[in-house]
Amino acid sequence: MPRKPKRPCSYPGCPRLTDGRFCEKHRKSENQRYEKYDRDPAAKRKYGRAWKRIRDRYMNAHPLCERCQQEGRLIKAEQVHHIKPLAEGGDHSEANLMSLCHSCHSKIHAERGDRWHGKSHPVEDSF
Repeated sequence: MPRKPKRPCSYPGCPRLTDGRFCEKHRKSENQRYEKYDRDPAAKRKYGRAWKRIRDRYMNAHPLCERCQQEGRLIKAEQVHHIKPLAEGGDHSEANLMSLCHSCHSKIHAERGDRWHGKSHPVEDSF
């Protein structure tokens, strides 16, 4: 399957080409900047060491994307998603978790409109 062409790193002044948003040199520093300035400080309290153990145990038990499996595709899961977000009263119980590939996880949050600063909201019909 053909891959998308590489694009320039999004770090100001960096000419390196990359498959993602940032090149290898700037990915770590941008993640650190995001954690320090852009991420909600309450998230650190909700996602500590206990969450990492729960997430790892769940990923071992559910190694494939559950959403893709329902559609008949076998894709390796990369992330664990809370069905009911912690901010809305959800918890870390196994009934509230779902293993997802990056694509499905991004789709869910884009549909909800709760990620990324340029949030897009569905257009409502005015009929």
